Amino acid sequence: MSKQVRVRFAPSPTGPLHIGGVRTALFNYLFAKKNNGVFFLRIEDTDQNRFVAGAEQYIMEALEWLGITPDETIGKNEKFGPYRQSERRDLYQKYAIALINSGNAYYAFDTAEALDAARKDEENQGKTFIYNHHNREKLDTSLVISIDETNRRIANGEHYVIRFKTPVDEILHLYDIIRGEVKFDTNLLDDKVLFKSDGMPTYHLANIVDDHLMETSHVIRGEEWLPSMPLHVLLYKAFQWEAPQFAHLPLIMKPVGNGKLSKRDGDKMGFPVFPLDWKTADGSSSGYREKGFFPEAVINFLALLGWNDGTEKELFSLEELVASFDLTRVHKAGAKFDPEKNKWFNHQYLIKQQDSDLAKAFTPILAEKGIAISEEKIIKIVSLIKERAHFVSEFWEMCNFFFIAPTTYDEKAIKNWKTETPKLMQELINVLEEITDFTSVNIETIVKDWMVKNEIGIGKIMQPFRLCLVGALKGPHLFDIVEVIGQEETILRIRKAIDML
Repeated sequence: MSKQVRVRFAPSPTGPLHIGGVRTALFNYLFAKKNNGVFFLRIEDTDQNRFVAGAEQYIMEALEWLGITPDETIGKNEKFGPYRQSERRDLYQKYAIALINSGNAYYAFDTAEALDAARKDEENQGKTFIYNHHNREKLDTSLVISIDETNRRIANGEHYVIRFKTPVDEILHLYDIIRGEVKFDTNLLDDKVLFKSDGMPTYHLANIVDDHLMETSHVIRGEEWLPSMPLHVLLYKAFQWEAPQFAHLPLIMKPVGNGKLSKRDGDKMGFPVFPLDWKTADGSSSGYREKGFFPEAVINFLALLGWNDGTEKELFSLEELVASFDLTRVHKAGAKFDPEKNKWFNHQYLIKQQDSDLAKAFTPILAEKGIAISEEKIIKIVSLIKERAHFVSEFWEMCNFFFIAPTTYDEKAIKNWKTETPKLMQELINVLEEITDFTSVNIETIVKDWMVKNEIGIGKIMQPFRLCLVGALKGPHLFDIVEVIGQEETILRIRKAIDML
């Protein structure tokens, strides 16, 4: 690549950051790092009507949590600042005027009522209304009135917009890194509004001007922006600027049915679609962080939504993703969101965690339950149960019997409690009372030797024994449980079960 790679993530602060936006940020980040480039964050807040307080900070915090922080953004390495579009508004008008002066744009004074009437007239003739070369010289534009009249109307404060003058009878052959050649007929494009008389640019003008001034080398964005590609390329051409390379990412699809995964789908279907919780006066939407996902797991899962490295490998660190990432390996087709696979990734990252770190995460949950035990014991318990968990929040349900003796017993499991079971459990107590080295391996050896010596079937002891300690036929290795709860508690639980069952 001849010039430095500079890519941007440019969200609008209109609410919480959707997981599709997170993936766009991630792919930009991976591409930048792979090519020793710069990943920058620009906030596109020119549409003040849709601005939502707190959204900008949310975006910053989400990227920070995920570990894909920008190299340049608001308040950080502002080489091409400001990085907030609303603070750049004075830049855009001169570029809009430059397009008028070069004949690539024009003033339009049409009122909403006039446009509505023109639209209905076309529909009555069985046509679709498009504001372009078909009618721009029949409407109220500077193309059909004099310069003096145009200037007079502007000076009088009349509302206007500046529209791009789309070329006629051109077939654009454009190149997308992911999709290859894409063709567009300019006769089917409308003359987009670029600038309004309130002094604010539309997305299209601000986006192009900022990408040029910030030296963006590649525009990596969602598939929904593919229809804007011809206008953006034409704008670069009109300004006589070199256009960046474009890559349009596939949509993230719903888990079931058709259509794009929406912001409403998550809580409705029982899984998060936002990186962090989002709270408003009307309610809240759940986030990955608060649901107990590891940021590394979210990154790994999202990276494989629409991309793979050509192998069967599924688990990648962020560094490995950077090393393997290639835009040409991004798929064209939409990627279906799979909540169960999402949880599987979290499980993989959970079991990789240090037991001590998981114990620290579990300790506040125990404190809420009024449980106070040594860190050493929590670490031991966590090591026994983590292989079966997806989230730390599941630990309590999986291991509460380590802390609290059962008060009820699973009805299906009680079927294993036979007439001779109380006598066998009392004999087991006698064996346990004699053990001085109360460690899992030693306890198991002594108990199994006793069973063999007395020709007692394994099922007659092991299942009732587990039922006494746990209240159900679940949990990790039985003798590991015995070691953790200790000799005295083990015997107490067996005696209680004999009395109750």
